[in-house]
Amino acid sequence: MPRLTRLDTGDDIATITDKQLAFLVEQLEDEEDQDMVIDRETLELFADNDIDPELLLVLEKALGDDDTMNIAWE
Repeated sequence: MPRLTRLDTGDDIATITDKQLAFLVEQLEDEEDQDMVIDRETLELFADNDIDPELLLVLEKALGDDDTMNIAWE
């Protein structure tokens, strides 16, 4: 299962499903790169595009009070 990591802190975010990862890759339109930039606007876009509620909560928690975060998956 794919694992999300926050690049700026090195913190593990969560293990996600392949379906959740496919959603992220599709939404961010960059299948070849394993880094993603997430901000509040991106989370709103995800919500508008029917993100898995559990994945949205995980990303919101990882973002915390920050304006943006860089994440990667492996």
